[in-house]
Amino acid sequence: MRLRVIDLDGSLAAQQPLRQRIDAGTAICIDAADLAGRLRIVASRSALQDLGARLQSAAGGETTVTFYGSGDFHHLTAGLVAALDEPLTIVHFDNHPDWVRFPATVNCGAWVNRALELPHVHKVVTIGPCSDDLVRPELQFANLDAVRDGRIVLYPWRHPPSRVWGGYGRTRCYRQEGGHLHWRNLADENWSDFLDELVEAIPTRAVWLTIDKDVLGRADALTNWDQGSLPLDHLLAAIERLAGERRIAGVDVCGDWSEPRFADPFRATLAYFDHPPRLRPSADDLAVNARVNAELIDCFARVLS
Repeated sequence: MRLRVIDLDGSLAAQQPLRQRIDAGTAICIDAADLAGRLRIVASRSALQDLGARLQSAAGGETTVTFYGSGDFHHLTAGLVAALDEPLTIVHFDNHPDWVRFPATVNCGAWVNRALELPHVHKVVTIGPCSDDLVRPELQFANLDAVRDGRIVLYPWRHPPSRVWGGYGRTRCYRQEGGHLHWRNLADENWSDFLDELVEAIPTRAVWLTIDKDVLGRADALTNWDQGSLPLDHLLAAIERLAGERRIAGVDVCGDWSEPRFADPFRATLAYFDHPPRLRPSADDLAVNARVNAELIDCFARVLS
């Protein structure tokens, strides 16, 4: 396993579990703070190109596990996956589906669609949303056509039925009754049985894992976004099971908290309306992120060795 930190927002490099590994030479740290203002929320093409050039030196044969800070940068997943060329299924843990079709930019709410444009990505399996993105998804430009067609498979942790106007039939993750999609709520299911089903339904040998820690509750993460309720032990069990049954081609982790800073009013306005009320976390509040990052690193080291 190769451990890599992309230092965009300062949220990671000072954390003891990562700082210790960086100083010991067992983790790579790539300074990209100068690009953060042009990558946060919505990525500019030039910033993505600059970041891609810096990541070239980290290429190699081992599975790379990349931490890169706030979930405001989650759209970097699509670029990381684009660097591969083998058939892939992306397994996506998140409190948000990140499936917005409009605008068709590289942004943190739409990166799933950018990934599905890649010819080697067969499907995206999203696990854990509880957010309001599912309340009236058509009004929020959700890519429900891809859900109907099986290219996006979405399993909320817990969410009431979604109001829709179109016809989307029935899939393994929901049933439509009139104007509502009734989701399977994983909170009501046996987790081990669900993991059996998950592994069986993955059509490719290789899997990419992407984790936004806002899928976890506040006891296990403090993020820039509203948070879900997936238990940490469920997430760790899923990582172990997927690594045991499939080849993990790569991993990325976001969902650390950082103060949003922008170089332009456009991104600042998007963040103002999309983010929940701004937090002023203490060092003690943020310590949970270092603890859980350490647990994730230990898990990856164990299953990817």
